[in-house]
Amino acid sequence: MKRVTVKQSYVKNIKQQNPLILEEAIDEPHKLSEGEIIALHTSQGEFLGQAYAGRQNKGMGWVLTFKQEETIDQSFFKRKLLSAMNKRRSYYQAEETTAFRMFNGEGDGIGGLIIDYFDGYYVIQWYSEGIYAFKDWIIQVFDELDDYQGIYEKKRFDTKGQYVEDDDFVKGTRGEFPLMVKENGMNYAVYLNDGAMVGIFLDQRDVRKALRDRYAKGKHVLNTFSYTGAFSVAAALGGAVKTTSVDLAKRSKSKTVEQFSVNGIDFEQQDIIVMDVFDYFKYAKRKNLQYDVVVLDPPSFARSKKRTFRTAKDYPELIENSIDLLEKNGVIIASTNTASFGMKKFKDMIHRGFQAKQKKYTILEEFSLPGDFAVDKHFKQGNYLKVAVIQVKG
Repeated sequence: MKRVTVKQSYVKNIKQQNPLILEEAIDEPHKLSEGEIIALHTSQGEFLGQAYAGRQNKGMGWVLTFKQEETIDQSFFKRKLLSAMNKRRSYYQAEETTAFRMFNGEGDGIGGLIIDYFDGYYVIQWYSEGIYAFKDWIIQVFDELDDYQGIYEKKRFDTKGQYVEDDDFVKGTRGEFPLMVKENGMNYAVYLNDGAMVGIFLDQRDVRKALRDRYAKGKHVLNTFSYTGAFSVAAALGGAVKTTSVDLAKRSKSKTVEQFSVNGIDFEQQDIIVMDVFDYFKYAKRKNLQYDVVVLDPPSFARSKKRTFRTAKDYPELIENSIDLLEKNGVIIASTNTASFGMKKFKDMIHRGFQAKQKKYTILEEFSLPGDFAVDKHFKQGNYLKVAVIQVKG
């Protein structure tokens, strides 16, 4: 096992059991091979942890164990995977929800590895060539259990940190798509073989349920950055009078039509608009369109021909635009998946948006990741989801 020295200014971080190894934290990172198991030490020779090398964003790898005597082999990976499965036994048994996160990276003890379950099928996301080096060991665990329909994979580690286009099928039985999964009794059509994203973001499960159960009945709901319309489906099933879904991607329309259809909702009674969200805000304002509920769930970063959106800089403007379209005592469901800041800073952004419009508000409830998205308490960035349900006063 290669011995690697951690620079003194980063030793405390690892001693506090933060599992991410930054590239600048170690000597000679360029000499490490993807997937190599390394022993981390201080310059004085004190053992800190065992890790694997895998370039991911600004990271150089992930600590797998802080115990010197623990062996990193196939049985180590098997223990981690079986432990994760056991923790989610109630999800496997749930009839109303058949899609969930089975393994959540560092939250389950192996950073860079994500595994989702979709009604008998597993989708493994590899976030570096380093973790991909352990593919055979990980697949072996599933083969020993022999309890799956098929396995798909998403390689998310090309030189630009993007998704690697490839045949996503690994083994088992190829799925027939769309595959229908349930989420709190709602139906969603997913495609495990169609690029980096399958058609639904599982981390918003609790928020969609809240929208359906508490905020949609009798309301006009605007769903911005709507992707495949999952929030719109939840709103319609919750008794919304009408939903409006807005997304810049052309394929969002057909995908949203499909999601309404598999739930028995007449999509022709809903508005599905392919347009830049900020352009739609201007259009709706000109037309004096008003909504009772506005859902804001933008990507952390998005670029169109006209503008670049960055959550950290532009979220207050989103809040301002939403306030312009809200009915009296309307509700904004504000969400971000940006990992670089916490809920306090997100609330500050929300506050700035309301301050600019000189409006008062109440935060009715907050959400973070659902229970199947295990989080490492020593790695705060892993708890990335922040959602606030806000009611405008008057």
